[in-house]
Amino acid sequence: MESGKSMFRLLRLLLPILAPLCALVAAPAAQAERVKDLGTFQGVRPNQLTGYGIVVGLAGTGDDSIEYATQGMKGVVSRFGLTLPQGVNPALKNAAAVLVTADLPAFAKPGQRLDVTVSALGKAKSLRGGTLILTPLRGADNEIYGMAQGNLAVGGLGVSGADGSQVSVNIPSAGRIPGGATVERAVATGFDTAPTLTFNLAEADLTTALRVADGVNHAFGDRRARAMDAVSIAIDAAPGAEDRIMMMGMIENIEISPADAPAKVIVNARTGTVVINGAVKIHPAAVAHGKLTVSVNESPRISQPAPFSQGQTAVEQSTSISIDEQKKPMINFKGGASLADIVKAVNAIGASPADMVAILEALKQAGAMKAELVVL
Repeated sequence: MESGKSMFRLLRLLLPILAPLCALVAAPAAQAERVKDLGTFQGVRPNQLTGYGIVVGLAGTGDDSIEYATQGMKGVVSRFGLTLPQGVNPALKNAAAVLVTADLPAFAKPGQRLDVTVSALGKAKSLRGGTLILTPLRGADNEIYGMAQGNLAVGGLGVSGADGSQVSVNIPSAGRIPGGATVERAVATGFDTAPTLTFNLAEADLTTALRVADGVNHAFGDRRARAMDAVSIAIDAAPGAEDRIMMMGMIENIEISPADAPAKVIVNARTGTVVINGAVKIHPAAVAHGKLTVSVNESPRISQPAPFSQGQTAVEQSTSISIDEQKKPMINFKGGASLADIVKAVNAIGASPADMVAILEALKQAGAMKAELVVL
């Protein structure tokens, strides 16, 4: 055990030297990225907290007499030994029922401060000037992990007149309390007792997972890391939080070259936006793009009979039909055409975003574009 700790301390001292060497072994420096930018260790993540509370001190912009706001206020005053008479529901124009949300970071310890977001739950018009009363924050297991309280900072503004006219700037029914919550309980991650550490990639890719495992093995000079699937890399680790934290810090600073993204064409049909990544290649194909315009013009003419004749004034219809076909040259894509070639060719024929979508779909159907076509 002592020899293992000594090895980790030695590796920590050599980290500034090892990291550049790992970058040279695993990938070209120009394309290298740190492992910490590609994913996270399993269990080292934030947790969402939620609470139900009451905001008081509003200038007549609260929930009025909504039942769940009244119940919340009864719960608040009961903490101070006060009991409202049976059947009495106070008008709460200066109070509002709210939901409080916060993120509990990994390794957060009791006493640390958290920022919280407060959002009106009912028909409160504005939370400006309000104060959140002490509110417990619960996790997914329904246990209390924090307590929130404080004055709200509201960036929105809402004004209404007696005739029903209203003016709103931003969202006045939501606000934040910087450092408004205190951590009351730490979340056990279990990373210091599990037999292995698991690093999960943010995006699934078999090649990247293998490169991360190879980078870790090159850094430590053994075979402690292995790719389990396209996302997870299992890493053998010595017991004890100190040694594991040291090893995790070293792994996060290893630089590798992620795998190239698969060929994709992203199309937003609503806005006409088309995004083509650099991996898209075009096989030999010819594209002809044209536009046909048909114009129909109605020009009624008045037919007036001669004076003192028996004829009647009549309306004579006159229709003019014209056809305009814009002839565009046929484009010949040679094999291996790149993104720049595609953009240059499509711009040359004056294609709009909608026309470009039609061209890309046709190339996909013809088998000339080996890329995933994603329509948003």
